[in-house]
Parts: sequence; structure tokens; C-alpha cells
Amino acid sequence: MKKIIITVILLLMFGYAIFDLAKSEESDPSTKEELIDNDSASENNTSPDIKVGLEVGGDQAPDFQLQTLEEENARLSDYRGQRVMLNFWATWCPPCRAEMPDMEKFYQTKDVAILAVNLVETEANLQDVDDFVEEFGLSFSILLDENNSTATKYQIRPIPSSYMIDSNGIIRYIAYGPLNYETMESQFEKMQ
Repeated sequence: MKKIIITVILLLMFGYAIFDLAKSEESDPSTKEELIDNDSASENNTSPDIKVGLEVGGDQAPDFQLQTLEEENARLSDYRGQRVMLNFWATWCPPCRAEMPDMEKFYQTKDVAILAVNLVETEANLQDVDDFVEEFGLSFSILLDENNSTATKYQIRPIPSSYMIDSNGIIRYIAYGPLNYETMESQFEKMQ
């Protein structure tokens, strides 16, 4: 009799776990974003069955929309058809400061779109970002992740972190830490 009761309890727990998992997938915003991204993928001439995620070599980079320093909206999907370097950084970060001159050189010498996402919540104020851009003479796009939603989506832990994304929106390389010009260039050449 005890075995039957334990079996019934285990079956009920297993059934509830499956129900709870199915329910959470319905309401999980990342699942909805994947569907949105797959719909936009078909509009951008990529296969709708490409998985949106963070795996190198097979996943399409998750789309996002952020404002630039000039208060214009920019979406990653706007750059489909171009090779993109997506970089997460902050003004107070010494390795971020070290890689910025190489990023500017990379932007000036290669046909690459650089989206430098500043983690605004970590800054003392927005003026620090403007001053940083002016100090380093940066001419590529500076995007403002004001609530760290994009950094969370990309699971950013150390900064700087960079994603090299090919013209089809597929992640081809991830760097956790600063990059030098030679690494940027070699990874760029491997992408289509």
C-alpha cells in the first residue's frame, strides 16, 4: 500500500513539474523573443529555423533595440548583411579603455559595424560616457543599455565582452576580456 501511495505522489509531482515547465515556457519572454527573432529572420533572408541563442557557429545573435548617444534607436537586425562587432563596456573599466583605440582603428580600416554597448547603470552619470567618447575620438555607434536588459540577454559577466557576428546574424566568435587589433582583424576575416 505504501508503494502505491509513493508511486502516486511521485507521478503527481512529475505531472506538476511538466505542467509548470510548459506554463513557464508560454510566459517566458525569451521564448517569445526567439519567435519574434525567427520571424524577423525570415524578413532578413535568413532561415526561420535558425536558433536564436549565444552558441558560436550556429546561433543567431538575439536581437535588441537600444538608443544611441544621439538618441536614435538602433536594432541589431538593422545591421543584417554587414559583419558586426558587438562590444559591452563601461568607462571605469581599465581593459575597456585599453581596447578602445584598437576598436577605433578596426572600425576605420575594415568594413565592419561596431556596436559598443555601454552599461549605463554602472556609470556615475551619462556625461562620463560622452567624455569618454570624446577623449578616445570614437566614431562608431555607442549604444546605451540603461537597464542592462541587453547585457542580461547576452549573459555578460566580465567586461569588456565582444561578439563577432557575421552578415547573416550568426555568432562566429566570443571574447571575454579585451581584444587587440590583430585578433579583431583575424576574426573579421573568418566571417562572411
